[in-house]
Amino acid sequence: MVWLRSIRQWHRWLAPFVLLPLLLTVGSGVGYRLARDWAGFSRDQVHWLMVLHEGEWLGPKLEPVLVLLNGLGLLWMLITGATMLVQQWKRPFGTPSREQGEAKG
Repeated sequence: MVWLRSIRQWHRWLAPFVLLPLLLTVGSGVGYRLARDWAGFSRDQVHWLMVLHEGEWLGPKLEPVLVLLNGLGLLWMLITGATMLVQQWKRPFGTPSREQGEAKG
């Protein structure tokens, strides 16, 4: 399962780069919706959250790049994370993974 070890390494290496943009997108999107619906702010009062959420602050040329990289990063993390999870489910219960076995021995 060399390919699984490689996926784990790439997943671990890319995670910090994907995390911050996704947190910014999620936080600003949820903040906008809650500020509008629950706090009663007008669209104009919380437009700055949409500017963050959509990447408008990067300008018209880089805005689509942020959206694309966010989408690809999220897909990558979901697919590789799901692959690792399925591999763990396939292992009999209580059997350590190869990485855990090497750490003990």
